[in-house]
Amino acid sequence: MARRRAAVPLPSIEDLFTSQEARDSAAAGSVERIPLGLIDPFPGHPFRVADDEEMEALAESVAACGVLVPLTVVPGDGDRYTLVSGHRRKRAAELAGLEEAPCIVREMTEDEAVIAMVDSNLQRENVLPSERAFAYSMRLEAMKRQGERTDLTCAQSAHKFTGRKSRDVLAEELGVSKDKVRRYIRLTRLAPGLLALVDEGRMRMLPAVEASYLSEEEQGWLLDAISEHACTPSHAQAIKLKRFSQEGALTHALVRSVMDKEKPNQVESFRIPKRSIARFFRPSATREEVEARVVRALELLEQAERRRAAQEKGGEPWEM
Repeated sequence: MARRRAAVPLPSIEDLFTSQEARDSAAAGSVERIPLGLIDPFPGHPFRVADDEEMEALAESVAACGVLVPLTVVPGDGDRYTLVSGHRRKRAAELAGLEEAPCIVREMTEDEAVIAMVDSNLQRENVLPSERAFAYSMRLEAMKRQGERTDLTCAQSAHKFTGRKSRDVLAEELGVSKDKVRRYIRLTRLAPGLLALVDEGRMRMLPAVEASYLSEEEQGWLLDAISEHACTPSHAQAIKLKRFSQEGALTHALVRSVMDKEKPNQVESFRIPKRSIARFFRPSATREEVEARVVRALELLEQAERRRAAQEKGGEPWEM
């Protein structure tokens, strides 16, 4: 679809800060200013909206420039609306003290809204494994329902292909392998505690997928063993636990026995988001250089704290 040209040759400020997708969406529906209090979050929205540093920066931008990219909503009950895309922008607008935001009001079926919500959020730079897992699952179920109904014209032409599994079509549309789709969707079967370990990078994908086949009680036993041994299962250990579970032989004691075997990840690692410490290092710094500098900084801090404690114990003033 060709873009409409403005009366002047230079692009507007909105064109500079919006994506082609947003401009195409705007062309598909009128933009209205809607009170934030009338906009409800999407039911079961799997993506987190955290009040972190990035949100603080976004709120500052919104306070200075307003919401440049309109939210996308669908009409709800009464005079209310359901938010399809723009949950972070809506939260930023709230933090900035705005009372309303520009919105594209579109008529969509529930399944079309699910697909649009997932697709818009998967474009984010940082998507947690748990977010991707539940997003893939929601989108797959919506596609299946669309395939079951012959009275709907699916927005995605690929959905109309016959003789193909919805999961295969989903993988093709997302540009990922079928195995990756299957693995992520399996993560939705994990206990919250185990899924949190995956999000934190402490538990790898393959053993997490195998652990998803354990029962709720068995996953609780695994969490106990992880806490006791300060490590997560290797792929081989997870496969062994799954096999014992399928044979009906898995017990709490057996889980502890399997996890007791030493492995490379026996020592729990501690991760810090790169953006939190990036300003202390040059861009070309290696992982080893970063680790060495962090350790050295902690050693110096420990020495300073010891000196301070010694001076305070001796009644001497502490000097910075």
